[in-house]
Amino acid sequence: MTKRLRARRLLTEQGWLDDHQLHIKDGIIAAIEPIPSGVMERDAELLCPAYIDTHVHGGAGVDVMDEAPDTLDKLAMHKAREGVANWLPTTVTAPLPDIHSALERIARRYHCGGPGAQVLGSYLEGPYFTPQNKGAHPPELFRELELSELAELITVSQHTLRVVALAPEKTGALQAIEYLKRRNVRVMLGHSAANWEQTRAAFDAGADGLVHCYNGMTGLHHREPGMVGAGLTDPRAWLELIADGHHVHPAAMKLCCCCAKERLVLITDAMQAAGMPDGRYSLCGEQVEMRSGIVRTTSGGLAGSTLSVDAAVRNMIEFTGITAEEAIHMASLHPARLLGIDRQLGSLAVGKRADAIALNSGLHLQQIWIQGQALPL
Repeated sequence: MTKRLRARRLLTEQGWLDDHQLHIKDGIIAAIEPIPSGVMERDAELLCPAYIDTHVHGGAGVDVMDEAPDTLDKLAMHKAREGVANWLPTTVTAPLPDIHSALERIARRYHCGGPGAQVLGSYLEGPYFTPQNKGAHPPELFRELELSELAELITVSQHTLRVVALAPEKTGALQAIEYLKRRNVRVMLGHSAANWEQTRAAFDAGADGLVHCYNGMTGLHHREPGMVGAGLTDPRAWLELIADGHHVHPAAMKLCCCCAKERLVLITDAMQAAGMPDGRYSLCGEQVEMRSGIVRTTSGGLAGSTLSVDAAVRNMIEFTGITAEEAIHMASLHPARLLGIDRQLGSLAVGKRADAIALNSGLHLQQIWIQGQALPL
């Protein structure tokens, strides 16, 4: 099946093209070419690569840890409505059998497919953290790093485990990082009290970056740069960023752009309350409350976010002054590069999957195509 998507402006890795079209065949981009003269109709004001959200706990009233069979389908449709064509369902610290069950469900969805945004695999956030920067994670369920346990997680996931988050100061962390990297699993560092030296040692061992930069880690100080300083200054480190203006001050977001613009990955870290009204919800088995779109634990700490990816892109432009092109790449090309799948996904280029979004001039979503197929919004 072939089709063409025509746009007034089309975004590639190299920049914007005026009055160009995608030629799509069997869900793959076959050509990018100028629109023939005399053809006036356009499918999009701005045609851009669809977003990739690598860190998602929930939304639309459901949680990745829920056992209901339609949970991931609901979440996948919710993500598609914010311009996301591909995503990583993300677990939380929980009893190991519950984590195993979640990884099994994610693996089934990965292999069988389904409606909405496509599952790329799973992201394990916890239980390999330390209590000092626990966030909403229950510290009584934190575990030590054992290679045999990691091997079992990979097996249970049917080798769809894509990312493991851990605290680099834990005993055996460097060996665990090397073990996971040999098995093509990305390693992100967070919920940790590690110092600059420990964080740099983890990057030396192969760790890929920081979990939601600034949050759940040692901050930047001029005599102790901490995890944040290590991430900002190490060119090997990808930095996840929750660009909602609550988790990270706009000035700190701007510092990320000054130091690591080509290494930023916009994530939502969205939880059950995303897309829902204010009220009481749950995260990591604990009750949390959302007021004015901000979710907090009973002790007042932030508990995930209700951010959407399309809002994160707009926020980055407003708060930091970067270009629309740069912000869109942070939500598409950069996450694909982090996961090592940028030959197939992440930008509009010949040979890549035809995952595209139509945006208006204000960067609000008008339409999404996943593998060339339009989804009703």
